[in-house]
Amino acid sequence: MRQVWLLRDGDVLASMDVAECLAERARGLFGRSDDQAALLLPGTRSIHTAGVPHPVDAAFLDRDLTVLATVRLNPWRVAVPRPGARSVLASSAGSFERWRLSPGDRLEIRETS
Repeated sequence: MRQVWLLRDGDVLASMDVAECLAERARGLFGRSDDQAALLLPGTRSIHTAGVPHPVDAAFLDRDLTVLATVRLNPWRVAVPRPGARSVLASSAGSFERWRLSPGDRLEIRETS
């Protein structure tokens, strides 16, 4: 996985891992603690929390990384795909509240040095 910074309006929201292959996308948040970095799942339109022992915040992003919708998923749930979604941003529950993330926000990715 590649590690990057997640930004909005030039402000860093979090460190983030980018799942770059099918195996990394399939693994998703499985096996991660609830306090680890955010995870971007490119090419993903939905997300599930099978095997994830804690609630997860998920944001559906379009091709420009604009937030289309957000949802909180408890363990063993599946989110319905959103029209126009091209990737999913996942993080521990409560992250989006701390970041004040909401639909319409345009996110950026910056490589770590």
